[in-house]
Amino acid sequence: MIRAIRNARPLGGHEPIDLLIDDGVIVGILPAGLGGAELRGDELVEGEIDLEGRHVMPALWDEHVHMTQWAQHRRRIDLGGAESAAEAAAIVRSAIGSGEARDAVVVGVGFRDALWPDAPTAALLDQVSSDRPIVLISADVHCVWVNSAALVHFGVDGDSAEAHEGVLREDAAFALTSRLDSTTDDELDQWVADAAAEAARRGVVGIVDLEMRWNRDDWARRVARGFDALRVEFGVYPQHLDQAIALGLRSGTPVAGTVAVGPLKVITDGSLNTRTAYCCDPYPDAPAEPYGRLNVPPCDLHPLLARASEAGFDLAVHAIGDGANKLALDVFAKLGRGGRIEHAQLVHESDFGRFAALGVTASVQPEHAMDDRDVAEHYWSGRTGRAFALRSLLDAGARIVLGSDAPVAPLDPWQAIAAATSRSRDARPAFHPEQAITITEALTASTRTLVGLGEPADLIALDVDPLAADGDTLRRMPVALTMLGGRVTHHDRALSAGALATVGV
Repeated sequence: MIRAIRNARPLGGHEPIDLLIDDGVIVGILPAGLGGAELRGDELVEGEIDLEGRHVMPALWDEHVHMTQWAQHRRRIDLGGAESAAEAAAIVRSAIGSGEARDAVVVGVGFRDALWPDAPTAALLDQVSSDRPIVLISADVHCVWVNSAALVHFGVDGDSAEAHEGVLREDAAFALTSRLDSTTDDELDQWVADAAAEAARRGVVGIVDLEMRWNRDDWARRVARGFDALRVEFGVYPQHLDQAIALGLRSGTPVAGTVAVGPLKVITDGSLNTRTAYCCDPYPDAPAEPYGRLNVPPCDLHPLLARASEAGFDLAVHAIGDGANKLALDVFAKLGRGGRIEHAQLVHESDFGRFAALGVTASVQPEHAMDDRDVAEHYWSGRTGRAFALRSLLDAGARIVLGSDAPVAPLDPWQAIAAATSRSRDARPAFHPEQAITITEALTASTRTLVGLGEPADLIALDVDPLAADGDTLRRMPVALTMLGGRVTHHDRALSAGALATVGV
């Protein structure tokens, strides 16, 4: 039985078309109104959706998500608006007093301390609560700010310099964050389902989930419980590589439903806001690690990537600073194979062309430029022309794909598309507008399919043609319909109720 999508208008002002979908694949494309069931012999159209001239395009992918953290983030204390350590502490105090913070461990998220006038310290949070553990996760998730009770509760070595100041960075931060799960699998899976439904409402059909967990069991369990809202490719981290290989997993291996194995993910350096991104030039203000932190040096990275590659894994390397990007590209050159660099936020002029030459994709998050522009101007002064440099990457022949890094930015590709094309948000002047890319380029970097014969019917319908939209319109782009393999995962009430009823929505 065939499903028909009627009166769909391709992007760019083309005349409306009808699409025929069979077994999740586009099998017919005709001018609107010419029917089409006869193309399949005696088979009948099982249902129709009349888009009434709405614009149709391939559905969106978010190429870099931490899905569990994103689901949790939406239910934790929001510190994104704090402009000082004192203000962040006051927000936490208010949440405790109002009963918003119900769990035994108080968890807040989203603080950005790089430009704060005062320093986050354990002593400051001890004034909020001396006996209840408090754990505050930075917006970039590369550091956590804790009170003394949290250090005791999680058994953190109190003699370390970071523990003494109450701010844990990189591996120490990741280790503590991974122990914050106070919810049951049932509750967490429901939160993930809610987040996936919201993503579908924004036109998302797939994600690359780079959560730092043993993701295979999480996603197999969720599919067994009915999850089918998104296509998912999940990452495997070095600490789980042996287990994955022993189970015969490799990139592309189907796990269950719409879930498959994704790449090996390695975090080689830190982040800009935490001042641990590994750079060729020192940070100002003489930090303890003037060039940032190299979590995985090339002498360890090369054999790790070689082993994963031999086992059939695609490779995804986190590199933010220009020093880390240079070293990661060196390792890809030594391997003689391509992969992805996640973030590529600051790239040395001599390295732009190496992405294309080595077959390395730049997996970038344009909204980070909007969040971090002031921090970049301070800590990467004189170098921001090559920060978040999407135009330079494309002009050098590199392939780019767009993501959010949720929870660092919202899981909403339209925000990434708007940031990539306008380089602006909240009416501020554009940040290095010469690094903007076109809307067509941004859409290409946010999708994996085409509206064409034999293509998966992963489609969205829009009330506005994005090719004619400005940045503000892109950010709030209305999505009328999302389809995954011809199956409706989101629809707007404005669509014909009668037509939708015929396809069982």
